[in-house]
Amino acid sequence: MGTISSANLLEQLNWRYATKRFDSAKKIPADLWATLEKALVLSPSSFGLQPYRFLVIETPALRAALKPHSWGQSQITDASHLVVFTRKLKITEQDITAFLELTARIRGVDVSTLNDYRDLMVGDLVNGPRSLWVAEWAARQTYIAFGNLMTSAALLGVDACPLEGLDPAKYDEVLGLQSQGISTVCACALGYRAVDDKYAALRKVRFPASELIKKL
Repeated sequence: MGTISSANLLEQLNWRYATKRFDSAKKIPADLWATLEKALVLSPSSFGLQPYRFLVIETPALRAALKPHSWGQSQITDASHLVVFTRKLKITEQDITAFLELTARIRGVDVSTLNDYRDLMVGDLVNGPRSLWVAEWAARQTYIAFGNLMTSAALLGVDACPLEGLDPAKYDEVLGLQSQGISTVCACALGYRAVDDKYAALRKVRFPASELIKKL
C-alpha cells in the first residue's frame, strides 16, 4: 500500500484554511466529488454505528433559503458543494438490528454470532445511561466525519470551510428534517478559493506543540 509522505501531509494541512470566499465558477469534478463522498462513508464512528446522515445540498433555491440562517455567509451559495451534517436524535433496537444484519451479510457470518455485540449496544445506547444523551453522542460521531471530510479535501487540493455559524433549528425547518428523526449539527462548504480571498495568505495561528501536547 502506498502512503502519503510526512512532508506532503503537513504541506496540505498548512495549505488548507477556512475558505471565506469561493470562486463560484469553479466546480469540483464529479469523480473527485465521488471520492470525497466515499471518504465520508469511510469515516469511523463509535461501535461502527454511523448515527448520522450527510445531506449534499445541490438545489440553488435550497442553498439560497439556507443562507439567511447561516449568518449570511456567501460560502453557502458560492461554494461548489455544500454538505449539511445531521445526527440521529435517537438510537433504537431496530437501528442496531439493521446495522448487525448488514455486518453479518458483508462479513459472511450468521447474525446470531453478533448477539453479544448487540446486547452491548442495546445496553449502552438504548437502555443505559447514555440513552439519555444519545443525541449528543451522535453529534460527537458526526464531528469525526466532519473533520475527516475536511482533511480528505485538503489532501486532494479541495478547499473547504467548516460552518457552525448557522441556526440548526432553521436548517431543520428549511430541509424538512423534523419528521425524519435527524437534526442539523453543522455544515461544510467545499470548492476552490477565490483569488481575492485575503484569508488565504494569512499565517496560521496555533499554540506551540509544547503547550498543546503533554507527554505523561
